Amino acid sequence: MEENSLKRTALFDTHTALGARMVGFGGWQMPVLYSGIAQEHLAVREAAGLFDISHMGEFLFDGPDVLEFLNRMLTNDLARLEPGQGQYTLLCQDNGGVIDDLYAYRLGDTRHLLIVNASRLEVDWMWIKAQRNARHKTLQLEMTDRSGELSAMALQGPKAAGIITGVFPAAAELRKNQIAELDFAGGAAWVSRTGYTGEDGFELVVPNEHAVSLWDQLLSPGQALGLVPAGLGARDTLRTEAGYSLYGHELTSETTPIEAGLGWAIALDKPDFIGRETLAAQKQDGVSRRCIGFKMTGKSAPPREQYKIFAADGTGREIGEVTSGTHSPSLGYGIGLGYVETSHAEPGTDIEIKIRNRRFLAQVVKRPIFQKPD
Repeated sequence: MEENSLKRTALFDTHTALGARMVGFGGWQMPVLYSGIAQEHLAVREAAGLFDISHMGEFLFDGPDVLEFLNRMLTNDLARLEPGQGQYTLLCQDNGGVIDDLYAYRLGDTRHLLIVNASRLEVDWMWIKAQRNARHKTLQLEMTDRSGELSAMALQGPKAAGIITGVFPAAAELRKNQIAELDFAGGAAWVSRTGYTGEDGFELVVPNEHAVSLWDQLLSPGQALGLVPAGLGARDTLRTEAGYSLYGHELTSETTPIEAGLGWAIALDKPDFIGRETLAAQKQDGVSRRCIGFKMTGKSAPPREQYKIFAADGTGREIGEVTSGTHSPSLGYGIGLGYVETSHAEPGTDIEIKIRNRRFLAQVVKRPIFQKPD
């Protein structure tokens, strides 16, 4: 996609003033780095980072039948949520293939908010609309795509709670996956305690016209505590260390949540939802391949997406493929995620990754790949 056809977030000028390198991602011009990926990554692990995630989409649902409708669309069980709570969930096809992974929040008795991936926004919206029109016309609900009106940012890291209280004093009281609408000097925002880095943190959704003000109110005083602006490059290395899936990599329409290791986000005790029959069968019968985390155990270049994975049992047989790979700034060696035959998915299993026509030894590890010492 040409640069002049890419959309800009409300924070675009702020990023360029901070010296960000901008790249195309999901149809948007987004900052990939400011000072450098490794520096921003380590700042998030040790202090805090502030990310623009305005490319994400926001769908708002309201009405007496919203819970019934969304519970038929999504794999997790929204009925478990009290107002002010959220959960990770997935949108699947009838065959169990993943359309998107997302966060669902119950804002009130009837109001719900879905946060969806930028690259899947239009696909998600059209799928949900089609299901509404084809199967659920009689249900009473309103659905609105608010993505064009709203900006979002993520404040992540061990010092995030100390920083956010300067703007939202009540935010530190939020527990994991809770959300609240909170006022700040200049407006109001939805503030949730969640993230995509493996650290404590918050995600904030705010009207576009208040985005620059909120960014500045967080970044300027936060810098004294080590807060840095962070780009998509660090967001990707952080989520890989945490073992989190990314749509288009670990998740596609050809993979199921069971294969991806996301069975905990599937509520098979619900009476019905799209994809349930396939997922229930996979949970009972097992699957032929699974998503793994792995670490390189010898000196090598970093593993990358689409590199082939081989058995290290003497057969030399190809058993899978890397879906995400990088040099881990926290660990100092190559790590990645990928799919392998189930027989080779157990943590501790030796495997080989083909890098530049040579095979290098690696080992399957539990996710998260990086765990902070207690």
